[in-house]
Amino acid sequence: MLVMPSLENFCNLSKEEQIDLIQIAEAQAEYIKGNFIDSLYPEEGPLRRELYAKHMEFFEKGAEYSERCFMAANRVGKTLGGGGYELTLHLTGQYPKWWKGYRFKKPIKAWAAGKTNETTRDIIQLELMGERKKFGTGLIRRDCIGDFRWKSGVADLLDTVKVKHKSGGWSTLGLKSYQQGRDGFEGTAKHVIWLDEEPPRTIYEECVLRTMTTKGLIMLTFTPLVGMSDTVRSFMPKEYQFDGD
Repeated sequence: MLVMPSLENFCNLSKEEQIDLIQIAEAQAEYIKGNFIDSLYPEEGPLRRELYAKHMEFFEKGAEYSERCFMAANRVGKTLGGGGYELTLHLTGQYPKWWKGYRFKKPIKAWAAGKTNETTRDIIQLELMGERKKFGTGLIRRDCIGDFRWKSGVADLLDTVKVKHKSGGWSTLGLKSYQQGRDGFEGTAKHVIWLDEEPPRTIYEECVLRTMTTKGLIMLTFTPLVGMSDTVRSFMPKEYQFDGD
């Protein structure tokens, strides 16, 4: 990490040295923008990962359970630092040394879905990719983003994105919304499905089918705004679940 000299020391440098230093600083700034994910869950500092025990537990349980739910209040980082972070690791295969969750060794096929086309674009797409004219400033590294295709009929919403995997080859990410209904979630098998905001039960059941043959993962991240729904109950302790009557 480059440490800029004081103004006095900078002024004492030659013109060539000043130019070199500025160019290095600019290159470093661009690298940081294109590798935002590296700033999350550091070993030390005010944002050190030991302060995010629930997030760490959510990640670790992925090695044990195929279906997980991060059900929490708003503004606690369940989207960016939960589902979005983990999905990015699976798409790229670039897991940090401390990772204890599930690992994919090859490129994957994944979906990320939100409640509406607009929330998928303004939340999920933004967190993963960054702003439209600045793709690569989100969780997915700039140099990992390959070809992408726009969804027809929805302004500025991606349909699919190719993401470079560490092992070679490309993972495929599809962006969807619950507005598409259950039919919109039929089709091919998926390795990972991330549902941000609580999905209708029918869509959740369809996603389970999509991951059965791959023995893949389903992640839900949401605040239970509609109360004790069927989906919420299914992730609660037994005393809160239906007895089958």
